[in-house]
Amino acid sequence: MIHRSAPPDFLDPSLEWRRIFSETWGTFLLVVVAAGGGIMVDISSGAVTQGMAATAPGLMVMAIIYFMGEVSGAHLNPAVTLAFAIRRNFPWARVPYYILAQIAGGIGAALFLKSMFGGVGHLGATIPGNGITDGKALAMEILLTAGLVNTILGTASGARNIGSNGAIAVGGYIILAGLWASPISGASMNPVRSLAPDLVRGDLGTSWIYVLGPLLGAMIGVFFEWILKGKATAAGTIAAQGTLGMDD
Repeated sequence: MIHRSAPPDFLDPSLEWRRIFSETWGTFLLVVVAAGGGIMVDISSGAVTQGMAATAPGLMVMAIIYFMGEVSGAHLNPAVTLAFAIRRNFPWARVPYYILAQIAGGIGAALFLKSMFGGVGHLGATIPGNGITDGKALAMEILLTAGLVNTILGTASGARNIGSNGAIAVGGYIILAGLWASPISGASMNPVRSLAPDLVRGDLGTSWIYVLGPLLGAMIGVFFEWILKGKATAAGTIAAQGTLGMDD
C-alpha cells in the first residue's frame, strides 16, 4: 500500500547482501548495455545504429526496475542514490555501500567488454561529441540528469510508482535523452556508466564532466521536486529502499 512506512528492517544485515548484490548486478547489466551499445555500433557494420544504442539502456533500466526494484530500489546510479538521500527518502548510512556496489558492477561490466572486444569504440566511453566543448557537454549532463532525477522522484512520490508507470517513465526518459543528446555529451547521466570504461581504458581526460554533471543535475532535480511536491513522502521512501523485508 502506498502510505505504508518504509520497511522496518531495511538495515537488517541478513537482507543487506541481497540489496548490495542487486545494485551490483543491475549496474553491471546497465553498463554492459550502455557502453556495449557504442561498441556494437562500431563493429556491427551498420546492423546496430546509434539510435538502437541510445534506446537499449532505457529498455534495460525498465527491465531492471521490474525484476529487482523491490529488492534495492534499483538505483543503479550514484547520482540517483544521492538524490534519494538528499530528498530524505534514503538513509545516508547506506549511501557508501550502494555507491561501492554500483562502482563494482560498472567496472566489472567494463572489464567484461574489454575482454570481449578489446578497446573498440573507446570501450563505449561517453565523450563530448565532435566540436562540442567540455563546458557544453557539462551543461548537457546537468540538464539531462536534472530531468532524470525529476522523473525518478516524481514517479516515486505517489500512486504512479505502483505497477508499470514508474519503470516506463524512467526507461522512456533515458531513451528520449539518448536519442536527443547522445551526439552532444553521450547522455550518460550516471557517473559510474562513464567512469567505469574510462578507468578500464586508462583515459580520465573527460571523466570529470560525467561525475560533476550528474551530481549537480541530481541536486537541481531534488530542489525542483521540492518545489513541485514539497516534503518527501512515505511512498518515495518505499520506492527508494525497496520492499524487501516488508510484510505483505
